[in-house]
Amino acid sequence: MGRSRSRILDEYLVASAKAGDRKAFARLAESWQKRLLAHAFRLTGDAEMALDVVQDGWADIVRGLPTLKDPRVFPAWAFRIISRRAADAIGRVQRKRRTEAAYAAEPKATGESANRMEAQADSSPLHRAISQLPTKQRVVIGLFYLEEFSITEIAVALSVPAGTVKTRLMHARKKLHASLKGDDNG
Repeated sequence: MGRSRSRILDEYLVASAKAGDRKAFARLAESWQKRLLAHAFRLTGDAEMALDVVQDGWADIVRGLPTLKDPRVFPAWAFRIISRRAADAIGRVQRKRRTEAAYAAEPKATGESANRMEAQADSSPLHRAISQLPTKQRVVIGLFYLEEFSITEIAVALSVPAGTVKTRLMHARKKLHASLKGDDNG
C-alpha cells in the first residue's frame, strides 16, 4: 500500500523543519494542530486543558524534532507526546482534587473540651480570617504555620513549584493582615 500525498508532504515538512526551515515547521504545525487538539480533547474532555496540553506538546516537539530519526514516524511520535502531556495534566488535576478533598475531610477534634476549644477557635478573629481565605491559601497557611512545613516540603506535598507556595503565602498573609487590621476586636 502506497503512502498518500499528505503523508509524503508531512515527511518532507518534518525533514525540512529538522533542517531549520521555519516556514516548513509553520506549515507542519498548521497541518497537525487540529488533529493534535482533537486527540488532546478526547483524552482530557476539557477544551481549555486540551489547548494547554497541545501548546506544551508543541514545545516538546520543537525540542525533540532534531533528534527524530525517521520523518515517517512523526505522527505517532507527536501523538505520543500529546498523550503523555495529557496524562500529566490529568494527573495534576487529580492530585489537586485529592489534596483539596483531604483538606476538607480533615478530622475535627471530638469531645466536650474539644468542642469548647473549637467554639473558642471559631470565635477568634484569626480563625475567622483564615476561614475566609481561598482554599489554596488556607492550605499553605495551615501547612506552613500549623504543620511547620518548609516551603520545599509544601511544594512537594502540593505538587506545585516553590515559587507558587511563596506567592500563595504572600497573598494569604496580606489578606489576613488586612482582615485583622480592619478588626478592632483583636
